[in-house]
Amino acid sequence: MRGRIRRRMAKLVLCLSASLPVAQGAAAAQPLSAIGKGEGVLNLVAWEGYAQDDWVKPFEAATGCQVHAKYAGSSDEMVALMRSGGGSQYDAVSASGDATLRLIYGRDVQPINMALIPQWKNFIPQLQAPEFNTVKGVHYGVSYEWGPNTLLYNTKTFPTAPTSWSVIYDAKYQGKITVPDNPIQIADAALYLSKAQPSLGITDPYELNQAQMDAVVVLLKKQAKLIKKYWALASDEIQLFTSGDAVVGAAWPYQTNTLQAAKVPVADTIPAEGATGWADTWMISSKAPHPNCAYMWINWVTTPKVQAEQAIYFGETPANSLACKEMDEEQAGTCAKYHANAPSSYFDQIKFWKTPRSDCGNGKTDCLDYTIWQREWQAIKG
Repeated sequence: MRGRIRRRMAKLVLCLSASLPVAQGAAAAQPLSAIGKGEGVLNLVAWEGYAQDDWVKPFEAATGCQVHAKYAGSSDEMVALMRSGGGSQYDAVSASGDATLRLIYGRDVQPINMALIPQWKNFIPQLQAPEFNTVKGVHYGVSYEWGPNTLLYNTKTFPTAPTSWSVIYDAKYQGKITVPDNPIQIADAALYLSKAQPSLGITDPYELNQAQMDAVVVLLKKQAKLIKKYWALASDEIQLFTSGDAVVGAAWPYQTNTLQAAKVPVADTIPAEGATGWADTWMISSKAPHPNCAYMWINWVTTPKVQAEQAIYFGETPANSLACKEMDEEQAGTCAKYHANAPSSYFDQIKFWKTPRSDCGNGKTDCLDYTIWQREWQAIKG
């Protein structure tokens, strides 16, 4: 999911061929074996800001592929757009982890030949083959930019950083709490309960059975009475903290950095329970009319320079580890600000978004899929 609008492993290069088996139920289209001449057009579904002229114009000049971007406001909208026109209207999508598996198992996107993505080898290990875009060893997308869902707090209210997510469920801060308006927020509560109530047996915050979901819903319905506002836009949360209407909540580093630049007394942290995180993936439609331009685009935007430009513009972190130097050259200190040079221990705290499915991934099929998460989220908010 994001930045200003809406918005986390194996080191194996797969040379995909026509004989390569794909995951059962996943898209069966075969990837390119080589990148040919560009078709002259590239139609994208993207988060707003992902197709800025700063890197689109040089791409068009270099490849001859003219970019037409349709910005989406939510993951649900992205999925709908990728299925519109029989799936042949758009070439690629910058899907977040709460949409990627829906697109894969809906056969809306095709496998990616990672041998044709030279910068992939420079990605942080956690984003080379994450389970939200790689199924049974087959890559269905290329990780792009990411960000953690951090605990944002007012430093006057909290002179010492909170150490637990429990503060956003604490009646002491009633009317001063804000969290995202997104069904995937259920995973944040599940992650907290996995530590606070280990007897529930939650091992993956995106794989919840009915009993576990019931416990999460109880917690979130109690929290709903404490919420000042569920935010849909990063700017909403920024305004809440600027005005003092909120003193604690779930956020992205973009909000923290924007508020700190405006001298608002805030800081963020990843509590002891860890955190969820989002990571966006460029995926190619299974019926892409311009696949060569799509591959050219993915290669363009995963170069260190464009990764750095995108990260700074959007307030997020690049997948390409070589972008760190480029970030600091463009704007001193941004590599560290957005955790692009963080140690592996930092990433180990983050549970990246993935689409909830009935198949739990552990041999059981009693997990609740995303449609149920959507329904429960609406019930939680009342």
